[in-house]
Amino acid sequence: MMMLFGAILLVVSIIASKISSRFGVPSLLLFLLVGMMFGSDGFGIPFSSAITAQAIGTVALCIILFSGGFETSFREIQPVVAPGVVLATAGVLMTALLTGGFIWLIGGLVYEWGLIGIRLSVLESLLMAAVMSSTDSASVFSILRSKQQGLRQNLRPLLERESGSNDPMAYILTIMLLGLIMVAPGETPDWWLAAGRFAMQMAVGAAAGYGLGRGAVWIINRINLSNSSLYGILLLAMALLVFALTDTLGGNGYLAVYIAGLVAGNRKIVMKKPLTNFLDGFTWLFQIIMFLSLGLLVNPSMLFSTGTALIGVLVAMFMIVVARPATVLACMAPFRRFAARSRVYVSWVGLRGAVPIIFATYPLVAVADGFSSEVADLIFNVVFFITIVSLVIQGSTVSWMATRLGLSKVLPQDNFGIDLPDKIKSALSEIEVREAFLAHGEQLKDISLPGGTLVVMVKRGEEYFVPTGGTPLMLGDKLLVLTDNDLQLKKDLHKLGIDLN
Repeated sequence: MMMLFGAILLVVSIIASKISSRFGVPSLLLFLLVGMMFGSDGFGIPFSSAITAQAIGTVALCIILFSGGFETSFREIQPVVAPGVVLATAGVLMTALLTGGFIWLIGGLVYEWGLIGIRLSVLESLLMAAVMSSTDSASVFSILRSKQQGLRQNLRPLLERESGSNDPMAYILTIMLLGLIMVAPGETPDWWLAAGRFAMQMAVGAAAGYGLGRGAVWIINRINLSNSSLYGILLLAMALLVFALTDTLGGNGYLAVYIAGLVAGNRKIVMKKPLTNFLDGFTWLFQIIMFLSLGLLVNPSMLFSTGTALIGVLVAMFMIVVARPATVLACMAPFRRFAARSRVYVSWVGLRGAVPIIFATYPLVAVADGFSSEVADLIFNVVFFITIVSLVIQGSTVSWMATRLGLSKVLPQDNFGIDLPDKIKSALSEIEVREAFLAHGEQLKDISLPGGTLVVMVKRGEEYFVPTGGTPLMLGDKLLVLTDNDLQLKKDLHKLGIDLN
């Protein structure tokens, strides 16, 4: 029966994602809604285990972060490393402090109005804010890539760099505040100890991620498996091993996984294209499973209660309109190369998604150790509500806002889907035929190309064919070019105002 329900949920979710793309609604939001629809207040699938949901979310987040790092070019993020690090650390802390203060104020008012039965303390308010202080990597990676959204001023690498590396900071703040709240009565919280643990987790996580990432590349390049399909499984196992081993050593596993993916993806590794496709498929699978399980876990009747909904709406608006813009403006102030419109866009794309909900399960699990169940339920429901608001308002306007601010650009498409093994030194490139390209004639033999360069295939519309010297070229044709002199080819084409894809 569980297999039947699981298969139905996956099929419905994938169909829903197809529908969402037509209407501009983030598919991740629909995965959540499908889970809620089939849950206890919907079709009645029983699922109330916060521990299970947390375990699923942890595995999913490991794969998402590793895949995000693996597909990120270090050459692209290198110019935005500094602002990315500041946003991922100081930005998360500032967001938590601003939002925590607002939650404490609003929570007190809503309690006095009689809409909720508890009044949050300062630390509990900060805990709720810390849970949702990071932008969600799953949401940002998924929305930007599914919409094929190109952005000017290196904003896409910056957003992916921030979202891929700020979860560790939010996780540490969540665990640290949870520990401070659960200090035994009469004891004083040890803030220095908490700060020391924070520094150790970040240092061990970064070192372990780099070292284990290099180790994973070394193993994959030398193991020489007889079945090529096993390489993807081995890489997946390596990603999970990085998290588990780093966590055992006392480091931050989420940071380690992202860095390991970044290291592995930017070094020569066998079968890189198939590995990327494998990770992409597994990432989507675990995103769906993660969002479905979190949707099943929530109780909509509690989620949309007056007090929870009011706090959720007010805090969501505060984060979108005040906390996120103030944080971005402060953190990006030293980096003057970013225009004002770029800062506005980074402020807008502060998406909350599955990660805050996963972190919101930690107080639920801590109830068994004495944490207040009322506070844990309130934190989980408010964070879930804010996630829905963020995906609806911010997630559905990612492309619209980029266009309005003049930051949108068309991403180059991979028209041929061909990749060469790392052992081959030649490079494959794609060129779109433009007027400057045909200045000396319309036949392929009339085009001046560097030595060691060969046009091996042409795409015209939906047709593909192998050209000869006498093949006439047309504007808009896509050429697949094999060259031993990639740098000279780029220089020659740049003079004609043509850039390689």
